[in-house]
Amino acid sequence: MTLPLPTRSTGQLPENNITLDARHLKKSYGRGKQRFEAVRDVSLRICAGEVLAFLGPNGAGKTTTIKMIGGLVRPDAGQVYIDGLDPHQQSMALKRVGAVLEGNRNLYWRLTPLENIEYFGGLRQVPRKVARRRGEYLLEQFGLIDKRKTPVQKLSRGMQQKLAIAVALVHQPMLLLLDEPTLGLDVEASETVKTLVREIATGGCAILLTTHQLDVAEELSDRVAIIRQGKIIAEQPTHALIKQFSGSAYRIDCNQPIDLERAKKIMILGGTVTDSQVHFPGDALYELLDILRPLPIREIRQDRADLTDVFLSLIRDESTGPD
Repeated sequence: MTLPLPTRSTGQLPENNITLDARHLKKSYGRGKQRFEAVRDVSLRICAGEVLAFLGPNGAGKTTTIKMIGGLVRPDAGQVYIDGLDPHQQSMALKRVGAVLEGNRNLYWRLTPLENIEYFGGLRQVPRKVARRRGEYLLEQFGLIDKRKTPVQKLSRGMQQKLAIAVALVHQPMLLLLDEPTLGLDVEASETVKTLVREIATGGCAILLTTHQLDVAEELSDRVAIIRQGKIIAEQPTHALIKQFSGSAYRIDCNQPIDLERAKKIMILGGTVTDSQVHFPGDALYELLDILRPLPIREIRQDRADLTDVFLSLIRDESTGPD
């Protein structure tokens, strides 16, 4: 699916493929000794067609940052540009943003899918005929065309989530804010929504994804930014960040117990042997395989971190270091 996108404006940014450019955002609440810094010098960039996973523990500053990006909260310092426009100064910037926020009602349950799309399209100044045409297109692409006249309250949770995304796209935003897009969905519905997210990004829409489901973030994101106590503590391409935390150890499963002679040779190389398994924290894999030959090998796997490992490691390291 390739969703039609609006022509880019001539904005303030020199890089014409940057959709979101948030620079040095700061936000505090309270006064005096009760003053709390919710966001401290956060900068984020997302290019067209890119998915950035914005991750952090509860209370880290994600929601405040997203509200500043979406024009709902004015930053104490810093700037936000969406397609070159400032949402706090130029209302046209907000027409370039779509949002699906978990914990908020994104739909009217007594309306049908098509009525929801037409209604929210009208709020975004999309003419009714245009909203209806786009609605028919989106419902067809999202596999909901047969449900276009069914009240939303009668749709499954997965269908409602797909519809919420369709509603967020009716005005053809350049930036889509997605909060927990697969939370509470069954496996099939979750896979469908993830496919839609990938296709939306392929169509050229920049996506800011927030989720506590780190496997979803790992699967969907091009880059990851991790925030803790209002500060970005890591921002890298997803694969590079995971690779940084992955070791070079191997685990080999044989189909039979490993004899004592081979076990001694493996231990000299620095490996350990447990019955039919070998754990080897080094790079001499082929030398190890020569020792094991001709024993039948069932599986060889390299120890690889996942985004959950990376996230927990970074959060723990930050919590034990100076703030």
